[in-house]
Amino acid sequence: MGELLAVGSLLMEGTTVRLAGQDSRRGTFGQRHAVLIDRHTGEDYTPLLYLSEDQARFNVYDSLLSEYAAMGFEYGYSLARPDSLVMWEAQFGDFVNGASTVVDEFISSAEQKWGQTSGVTLLLPHGYEGQGPDHSSARIERFLQLCAQNNMTVAAPTLPSNYFHLLRWQVHNPHHKPLVVFTPKSMLRLKAAASKAEEFTTGGFRPLIGDATVDPDQVRKVVFCSGKVYYDLEAERAKRGVTDTAIIRLERLYPLPTDEIRTEIARYRNAATYVWAQEEPANQGAWPFIALNLVDHLQLIIGSDSVAGADRLRRVSRPASSSPAVGSAKRHQVEQQTLLNEVFEL
Repeated sequence: MGELLAVGSLLMEGTTVRLAGQDSRRGTFGQRHAVLIDRHTGEDYTPLLYLSEDQARFNVYDSLLSEYAAMGFEYGYSLARPDSLVMWEAQFGDFVNGASTVVDEFISSAEQKWGQTSGVTLLLPHGYEGQGPDHSSARIERFLQLCAQNNMTVAAPTLPSNYFHLLRWQVHNPHHKPLVVFTPKSMLRLKAAASKAEEFTTGGFRPLIGDATVDPDQVRKVVFCSGKVYYDLEAERAKRGVTDTAIIRLERLYPLPTDEIRTEIARYRNAATYVWAQEEPANQGAWPFIALNLVDHLQLIIGSDSVAGADRLRRVSRPASSSPAVGSAKRHQVEQQTLLNEVFEL
């Protein structure tokens, strides 16, 4: 709903919106319903085409099963129509690897190589829910490895309102950059992942969401995370009745929101333990990027007189693996609980 509200508001402002991908008209997870089909006549009906008389055009397509061709076309379209919101969606984020040439040669580097700017947006469903190695990871680590010189924005919103503001920001941002969004799967139906109406009508995109549920003076442990694992951590904290642990969400991974991180950490004067928690294996996900970048900021913020920042920031994740995920749902649940236990037993 947050996504459709963003699209609808942009259309009514006069911004053309284009979305293409595998099963994008209804959404792979049955969540979008951008196009309705009469089961008796086969007629299509697209509600977002009928918002106002002077609205912009909304184009949504189910593309062929070729990530390379489809993403390449949308990238080219974004160059020809820089005033539009142009989105390409993977059926599962994992499938973006079929278009890695487009990402490497154009999306991440075209501005530096040729001064060619694009606002193309990639929607990549991501999250570990026990669906196997080919339906879990959008390979966050690969995108973050390509990030430098403010070449693109990489985000993993956990609230519909934040996703809403992110898409609108992508259109209104004067700096034309590609946007990579790690979009939710199980969060689409998670009651905790909801926003109030006023969160859409006020404010803007929040690159970091702090923890308003704890007393800062009582916090002894600060946990950083990104994406769907936040809700797993929050549920486990509530189940255990833990009150001395703050959970901070990084909604934007690049550029890293360093000012917001410093402001949030400054609230926890008595914290002694800092953790990066992720669902992905240690050699994947955001950790390789976080280990290189967040550690330096921790040293500046909390000091390095007795213990180095690198030692203060501890990683909790699945062990390093050549596969993005296991193939057994039961094994996945065991790993997930082990991960949660480690976060709260440190």
